[in-house]
Amino acid sequence: MSAPLIAGFVLSFSLILAIGAQNAFILRQGLRREHVFILCLTCAVSDAILITAGIAGFGTLAQAAPWFETVMRFGGAAFLTWYGLRSLWSAWQGGAAMELGESQRTSQRSAMLTVLAFTWLNPHVYLDTVVLIGSISAQYEDRFSFAIGAVTSSFVFFFTLGYGARILSPFFARPRAWQVLDALIGIVMLGIAWKLLVM
Repeated sequence: MSAPLIAGFVLSFSLILAIGAQNAFILRQGLRREHVFILCLTCAVSDAILITAGIAGFGTLAQAAPWFETVMRFGGAAFLTWYGLRSLWSAWQGGAAMELGESQRTSQRSAMLTVLAFTWLNPHVYLDTVVLIGSISAQYEDRFSFAIGAVTSSFVFFFTLGYGARILSPFFARPRAWQVLDALIGIVMLGIAWKLLVM
């Protein structure tokens, strides 16, 4: 494998690895075994579009339209706050919420809208994929290989996270574990929302 391909893979993987709203949602859906394939594919394809745009030089959008970053920041913070509070409420409800969660599946439409919002309303996604990966790719003559590596890492990560979550299923058979997960997700969401507002 070429050096640019490996560099693109490692850089993209390290940026996606940090726990965030999108990753937490995919983990939860993987544990529930709900719409895992389509959600992982949506995340990976979205990343591929943004990475390709960044490497193709689309990173100048933020400079050309200064208002874009502000709109995305506040829109993302509002959505993350709402979802974070919803997760904390689920954690507070405890066992009753678990019974409801087991008997009523999340619709594919609802799950898709949620993951699209986590992906496209998050300013950090644009900073990581479009700006950072786009600017670093300029260091390589073979930018195509760099792009292939970066995009491949996104597919590997999301499908590993979504389907790998099943290994943890026995642990999450207990309602208390779901309460803890929901509480952690809620805290992460609110923390990210706060960071967006004060950045």
